[in-house]
Amino acid sequence: MAQVKLRKISKRYGNLETVHGIDLDIAHNEFVVLVGPSGCGKSTTLRMIAGLEEISGGEIVIGDRVVNALPPRERNISMVFQNYALYPHMTVRENLGFGLKIAGEAPSEIERRVAEASAILGLDPFLDRLPAQLSGGQRQRVAMGRAIVRNPDVFLFDEPLSNLDAKLRGQMRVEIKKLHQRVKTTVVYVTHDQIEAMTLADRIVIMRDGRIEQVGTPQEVFEAPDNLFVAGFIGSPPMNQIDATYRASDGAAVLQDGLAIPLHRSGLVDGQPIVVGFRPDALAPKGHALFADNRRLSFDRTVTLAEPLGTETILFLPLSGKEIQARMLNPRVVAPGETLAFELDLGSVHVFDKASGKRIGGRSWQGLHASN
Repeated sequence: MAQVKLRKISKRYGNLETVHGIDLDIAHNEFVVLVGPSGCGKSTTLRMIAGLEEISGGEIVIGDRVVNALPPRERNISMVFQNYALYPHMTVRENLGFGLKIAGEAPSEIERRVAEASAILGLDPFLDRLPAQLSGGQRQRVAMGRAIVRNPDVFLFDEPLSNLDAKLRGQMRVEIKKLHQRVKTTVVYVTHDQIEAMTLADRIVIMRDGRIEQVGTPQEVFEAPDNLFVAGFIGSPPMNQIDATYRASDGAAVLQDGLAIPLHRSGLVDGQPIVVGFRPDALAPKGHALFADNRRLSFDRTVTLAEPLGTETILFLPLSGKEIQARMLNPRVVAPGETLAFELDLGSVHVFDKASGKRIGGRSWQGLHASN
């Protein structure tokens, strides 16, 4: 069983601590993505799992072994890097089999495993080419093939798609997802791209400043972010966040411009500073939304910018001194300066404590139903 367990893992460079005692359990065959902004500690954490960085504290367990003192070659892991790390003077076939050759495997076994990996990744037409004769996507497939042939307990991916253009990144995401379905093994994948995280992961680990902010399925972190950082990081476009004050007399969040958003929930104190959050999907021009909840708040606003995206348009509009975004389905042409009637789905409103940034309870109307 190729479980990975991190127990109070920390990393220090002199007096500077960059990873602060994180705990994480990764199940056998699970695809876990570490995501966060640059400098959050995700790549350092991956490199500590790989043995490329020494840990400053804590314990790393792979399978049933504590691997703190083991060099990378003895951890039975394979790592795929951002820059492919292929040998330029070797053919694809030779690159795929080189690690096995160094390990002393028999030529027949090397040939069998190279052929198997090549078939999985569609590399057969390229086996006799040099890396310079391949596209970026093909080189990345070779890098993944070189990892596959070793039959590792754990695959580690360090931002493998960041050098590819947008179209190739989309194609390679599909390739990696299919690879995990075919080659059942544990995957730990690092990216700064939340779209990669959402589309690939069984669970997402969101990191900031060397700490874990939230762990959950893509649906959980999208629909129930633990705090304002996660709410703003996950989702494209990100969640709208508006400062407000709770008014107990009618159970509403009162924005700075006077707009009152009904909340009807317990656990809030009159006058409490809060932040109201809702995704662009929860706000749309009247007649251009697919809200499951019939409880809506209507208000007029003037559009400042429209971004047509084919089947939808992202609209920018002012609300309480901030510019927020709405999603318009089945769109028509909207000109800047046009005033529209907008509807907010009250069932999709989140509330966060202003001081701590933590989410308060469930969504607005769900919280009401749960308390009744």
